[in-house]
Amino acid sequence: MLSREIIEERESRFLSPYACLSKNSKGRLYEEKECDIRTIFQHDRDRIIHSKAFRRLKHKTQVFIVPEGDHYRTRLTHTLEVSQIARTIARALALNEDLTEAIALGHDLGHTPFGHAGELALDQVTRTGFSHNRQSLRVVDIIERLNLSFEVRDGILKHTGPEKPLTLEGRIVRLADRIAYINHDLDDAIRAGIIKNEDIPADLVKVLGDSSSARIDKMIRDIIESSTGQSEIRRSREVEEATEKLRDFLFEKVYIGSIAKKEERKAVRLVQELYRYYMENPGEISANIDQEEEKEQKIIDYIAGMTDIYAIRKWQEINIPKPWKEKN
Repeated sequence: MLSREIIEERESRFLSPYACLSKNSKGRLYEEKECDIRTIFQHDRDRIIHSKAFRRLKHKTQVFIVPEGDHYRTRLTHTLEVSQIARTIARALALNEDLTEAIALGHDLGHTPFGHAGELALDQVTRTGFSHNRQSLRVVDIIERLNLSFEVRDGILKHTGPEKPLTLEGRIVRLADRIAYINHDLDDAIRAGIIKNEDIPADLVKVLGDSSSARIDKMIRDIIESSTGQSEIRRSREVEEATEKLRDFLFEKVYIGSIAKKEERKAVRLVQELYRYYMENPGEISANIDQEEEKEQKIIDYIAGMTDIYAIRKWQEINIPKPWKEKN
């Protein structure tokens, strides 16, 4: 049998000296007996996959709200693409692929319905503000109590924002997230007819490639080549600058003001109306809310956990009159 101890020993022998070894994990929030087959990071990955929050990602918007078509990305397919990209890089650099995968699969568990429109909506109306990376950590720590390892929790919290993850595996996910969304959002925008492939600036095509697969391959290979034998995850200046310019191009042509984003204002209003309604009627979420701070947090948890479909249905229940029958 391939036991946890054997896997840990193989990690020690074959992984890079810069890898985070499973046996060297700082452990979990709450001490527990470890699995005799899986390493701590493999166990974390499995807990995330079996969580309710992970399953809900399939009905949460990535960028395009309520698109007509079956091939646009959702929050779940985005997560899977991030995982694939991150694992490819980690494997090539002889870093811990299991840790990388666990962080990637868990990085968006706290995302709101309607993508970043929902995140913006909650951030604008809540007293404490809202960010999906903090909410993702709250999901695994408090809401679902997955009791994950320190390293996975650190990678989830810091996959975006000013702080870098402490592990190289977490830093890979941070870059893989950007590679994934830049390329699949561009692909979805072309599919939607918002832009054409020939609209992409020629200088960026020259550096990154003329197709989605070519660009992803270029970005992945650049990280691998730049980071091999290094104690940091790096990109070449040329590819990094081209990638950031491509992101700027997406903001200009797709993320701000495009026809595919026209529903965003409705989504923001819907989420904020749900928030205000439940702040006035907290008993519809929980009968045992005493403190004002606790009330707001439970409402944030409730709304952030909604899928797009569920959020629309709850808004309709609240706002649309229902037929009734007179009692005889």
